[in-house]
Amino acid sequence: MNVTEPGRQNALALRGLYKRFPTRIAVTGIDLDVPVGSFYGLLGPNGAGKTTTLSMAVGLLRPDAGVASVLGVDVWRDPVEAKRRLGVLPDNARLFDRLSGPELLAYTGLLRGMDPATVDQRAAELLDVLALTEAGRTLVVDYSAGMRKKIGLACALLHAPRLLVLDEPFEAVDPVSAALIRDILTRYVAGGGTVIFSSHVMAVVEGLCSHVAILDEGAIKAVGTLEDVRGGRPLEEVFVEVVGGRTATGEELSWL
Repeated sequence: MNVTEPGRQNALALRGLYKRFPTRIAVTGIDLDVPVGSFYGLLGPNGAGKTTTLSMAVGLLRPDAGVASVLGVDVWRDPVEAKRRLGVLPDNARLFDRLSGPELLAYTGLLRGMDPATVDQRAAELLDVLALTEAGRTLVVDYSAGMRKKIGLACALLHAPRLLVLDEPFEAVDPVSAALIRDILTRYVAGGGTVIFSSHVMAVVEGLCSHVAILDEGAIKAVGTLEDVRGGRPLEEVFVEVVGGRTATGEELSWL
């Protein structure tokens, strides 16, 4: 378990989080602390349990056992208050995509009970910063993959949460959009926010994160600050070693 500095609050705390599906155990009982103000990367191969863990952490999937809390609020005992404090971008998020970008943000803000004038102001700023203003009345269903990621991020940021939980935010995003998202998230953390995100892109994690956790087969195999986990080595090398990756020998695929 990652130990938080004395007196420092956790933005996200998981205790004994467990989930079993009919054919497998997806998450085996995870303990994890994400300190306030950290940029936290959750790594793992496909099927490691990253999406299941994050879904349970934010109230999208009920755990079979364990507790998740956001800034001290239990996600499952007080879901409304917990969700006020966090913004979520799920992987392959299902959006109300028969709306335009401005309409989607307005709808999201009203669902959260926000003042309409505040929603309009923040939506205009988010659309401008995320380079979505020119999309105008285009429906979200007609957005590119990168544009959908950006409007999903805008929805997650609209109510000014103190914790962002992002599942694969850079997947299928072009380099220009990825750089823009990185800049926004860096500014958000510099302003006192906390980000935890899953990713397969080691260069992004090494460039952004202060902390990392490596998940495999539903369990955390390595956790700590980026420097502690790397131990002076490239993160990709550590990752492959921790999850039991392999390399092809000269005798394999000799016919190629």
